[in-house]
Amino acid sequence: MYQTSDLVPLLAEWGVVLSREQVFRLVTQPPQRMSLDTLAALCGILECGVQDLIEMTEADVDVRAPKAAVNASAAPPPVRRTTIRRPNGI
Repeated sequence: MYQTSDLVPLLAEWGVVLSREQVFRLVTQPPQRMSLDTLAALCGILECGVQDLIEMTEADVDVRAPKAAVNASAAPPPVRRTTIRRPNGI
């Protein structure tokens, strides 16, 4: 396979309909997301496994505490006295 456009009909045989532009981006750029149907079709066409197409790398992620945990350390709200007012002075 020498051109990305050669992949379009092969994907269509697997039930995955993508434009030439979409296939070009899929081949030339790391995809942000991909459907499992597309991934399965690529594995079938290329006769390889998922592990051959996907490389796991460690991401630099900013891990923050959940909001509930942050609020748990805060002081409880102050106690307020309430007054009950009944209509007609009862």
